[in-house]
Amino acid sequence: MCIKNSVGIKGKNLKPDVKVIQAALNLSQNKDFKLPARLSVDGVAGDKTYDAIKLFQKIIGKFSTPDGRVDPGPKGATLKLLKKHSQKGLTKDAFTAIMAHSTKPRINTYYPLFSTNLDKNSINTPLRKAHFLAQVGHESLSFRYTEEIASGADYQGRKDLGNTKPGDGIRFKGRGLLQLTGRKNYTAYAAHSKLKLLVKGNEKLLSTTPKYALDASIWFWNNKKLNKRADQDNLRSVTRRVNGGYNGLLDRQDYLCRAKFFLIP
Repeated sequence: MCIKNSVGIKGKNLKPDVKVIQAALNLSQNKDFKLPARLSVDGVAGDKTYDAIKLFQKIIGKFSTPDGRVDPGPKGATLKLLKKHSQKGLTKDAFTAIMAHSTKPRINTYYPLFSTNLDKNSINTPLRKAHFLAQVGHESLSFRYTEEIASGADYQGRKDLGNTKPGDGIRFKGRGLLQLTGRKNYTAYAAHSKLKLLVKGNEKLLSTTPKYALDASIWFWNNKKLNKRADQDNLRSVTRRVNGGYNGLLDRQDYLCRAKFFLIP
């Protein structure tokens, strides 16, 4: 489910869940329903969010006694209505809710890059975008990390990664939103992007420059032909190609569910 626990009055009100509901209320499209004021998609539940839920339940759901709460699972009548009536697409509100663990400055940095670059690089259907966002969201923890936390020393001598020179493991550690790793991959992406990544120090451009952090990840995605696996809606297959295993599969599933809620009718 796109939310794990109840949101609203007497709800658990976990921040990622609240962001989903706030964004969905902002994006609800109906000639009879209009919020008095747009909600801040900040994950903080309060009277404005509760009142918006009750108004939605009254106007759209025709509830005789709106309870101001959105429940997940089989009891989630309000959630089903929110999905039905909310505008579909990668709006900024949707992006904020999908990347639920991010901050406002990071959202402001990355949203224009995503909205500009996905479609023109063949990540151009709702399902492809949903899977790409799920992988990026998990790997970067909603843009918190653009460089692998570990030193990279474990990659030293990995010929499959092209790490044949002293220091390659650390120098070419995972960077970018999908953590491009190894001299071989850095060399291939450098040829594609025309960046001089093999010049000492330039390899860090993939972690310090947001547009390159995203572009390298799009290149990796397309180089691995992951659109085909996304088209099959196969999260395990996509994850295997990105991660080399299934680490964090449940978290990737959470990102995917949120993305599908906002992108797919």
